[in-house]
Amino acid sequence: MGADRLDSVAVIGAGSSGLAACAALQREGISYECLEREADLGGVWNYASPGGRVYRSTHLISSKSLTEFLDFSLPDDCPDFPSHAQVLEYFRAYADAMGLHDHIRFGAGVRRMEREAGGWLLELESGERRSYGAVIIANGHNRDPYWPAQSTEFAGEALHSSQYKHPDQLRGKRVLVVGAGNSGCDIAVDSARIADSTTLSMRRGYHILPKYFHGTPIDICGERVLRWRVPLGVRRLLARVVTYFLLGRLRDAGLPEPDHKLFESHPLINSELVYHARHGDIDVRPDVTGFQDCRAQFADGSEGDFDTVVFATGYELTFPFLDANELNWSDNEHKPGLYLNVFHPDNDDLYVLGMIQPDSGQWGLVDRQARLVAKYLKGIRQGAESAGRFQKKKRAPGNRRTTKYLATPRHSLEVEHFSYRRRLDRELRALSKM
Repeated sequence: MGADRLDSVAVIGAGSSGLAACAALQREGISYECLEREADLGGVWNYASPGGRVYRSTHLISSKSLTEFLDFSLPDDCPDFPSHAQVLEYFRAYADAMGLHDHIRFGAGVRRMEREAGGWLLELESGERRSYGAVIIANGHNRDPYWPAQSTEFAGEALHSSQYKHPDQLRGKRVLVVGAGNSGCDIAVDSARIADSTTLSMRRGYHILPKYFHGTPIDICGERVLRWRVPLGVRRLLARVVTYFLLGRLRDAGLPEPDHKLFESHPLINSELVYHARHGDIDVRPDVTGFQDCRAQFADGSEGDFDTVVFATGYELTFPFLDANELNWSDNEHKPGLYLNVFHPDNDDLYVLGMIQPDSGQWGLVDRQARLVAKYLKGIRQGAESAGRFQKKKRAPGNRRTTKYLATPRHSLEVEHFSYRRRLDRELRALSKM
């Protein structure tokens, strides 16, 4: 039994990345077992699960055609931006169509993993210990909420965005949302409809893109321009012209002007934030400098009293079951040093999927990552020359980026989807030449 397991691969997590990994391994005829901590699949997209990170109003911010898995389309009757419930049904349909259910063990959280002869020994939260020849980590990077130190100073109700589920939590309250990522802006819009007052604290200004341009999802418009190989400077100009005519000047809505160029940060995709800000439903303030009881102080010297603060401050990238040194993670880096954010430079028995933050849909990119891992695993087991060439490539220092991003932890996983996708496709073609 032990020898058989050493020929098998453990996939940690049955969210979007884990499902893609299972399907890819299955295509290549590689034995695997998927270990999922929760009682159901879907990961952060499962609203009812303890590990769910979606709220009632959550929809995709990337259009369905640029988000879906490669060989399994979202249903035609799904809207351009499906809801979290439609996403979960899609994942379930994908698992059914690919025959993945028999390989998923629910309620099998991984407590610890450590090296052993020929592979890895995984200890589950139940105390059970199991051996595998390789491990694909697909537990996602939206698991452990990041709480700023000052959050403990607030005497009222403090929520992290991961704890926010529906607008009724904010009804009739004076609400402060700290953080202007896509989730923070969504929650501020929810709050504007139901709270007594809504304030959004923004550390810096961000470029905001509407969800649609002339009836077409904005990311599809961007995709067309990328396919036409329009230079970055021209793309920035076109996008700014479009957003100016559709949203107007950000400062007229009380929003701070960005301190960086368009596409140097993760885009805010929101058609309603500017609308509510211009209506006075959302009061925009700068960064919070501290709290005293239920009163917040802001960087411009202003203050305000609040009942509830929602900290939309993101998540910490953690792998609590694994020593960080195993992932080539140095102390001064915000993420592991992996080739394509997937492959360890030296070891061929440990991989990470989904450790990216693309400027478009993610599942198709992770599907490509998974196929690349599966083909590489098969290739090294068969001694394929293409796998040997890839092995040398992943050992080369550095992990090129084609776009400059803000030097913040928030952008450490950022990838420009178009060029990243092309790199994955090139590697897949090369590895397919066994």
